[in-house]
Amino acid sequence: MNRLKQYVGLAGLVAVATAIGLWAFGATGGALPWAKRSAKTLQRGLADGGGALVDFGRGVVIAGPIRKGGLVFEYAVVVAALLLVGVALYVYVDRYRDIDEQERTA
Repeated sequence: MNRLKQYVGLAGLVAVATAIGLWAFGATGGALPWAKRSAKTLQRGLADGGGALVDFGRGVVIAGPIRKGGLVFEYAVVVAALLLVGVALYVYVDRYRDIDEQERTA
């Protein structure tokens, strides 16, 4: 497959994904519901006098729908899986980089 076909295919894929994303954004009401909720939260925080942006004394901060929906265990599993994949990739790259450098010098 030549480069032109690859670039055209990639550009087409990006265009389709962008079109679907824009359609979904408009179909769900866009950012308006979140903007209203965010504005209310900010105004309420200003009226109350604010406070710490991050309060580590309360424990790990997890979004309300995750905590209230009883999905904390699933959230922790996803976080642990991502952490494990990250460490595995780090070890993999570190190990094979050494082998690659040894082959180049030999």
